[in-house]
Amino acid sequence: MKSCLVVDDSRVIRKVARRILEDLDFEIEEAADGLEALQACRKAMPDAILLDWQMPVMSGIDFLRTLRNEQGGERPVVVFCTTENDVERISEAIKAGADEYIMKPFDGDILHSKFAEAGLI
Repeated sequence: MKSCLVVDDSRVIRKVARRILEDLDFEIEEAADGLEALQACRKAMPDAILLDWQMPVMSGIDFLRTLRNEQGGERPVVVFCTTENDVERISEAIKAGADEYIMKPFDGDILHSKFAEAGLI
């Protein structure tokens, strides 16, 4: 079973993502901010990360830049999931190492499609 770390400061978003991804046969871990996510990755690197941009403590983009420099940090497929829809922001995320980018709100079909495009399912 593949693993996915869901990183979002919204408990509701994490819960919705967890339900969808568990239905896609992922084992889920959760983190409420980038620092928590980094600590989780240092313990066990997931196969995928569903990542919010705007979070307290450490933003998603700062987490991603740090992750990609960690040992094994190049391995997870990172899907940004955010309300940031500016072309410059999307470009910044891709340059920082994001593999895919989806907009909130999302549903099961969108997550399934992006995870399939990324080769995770």
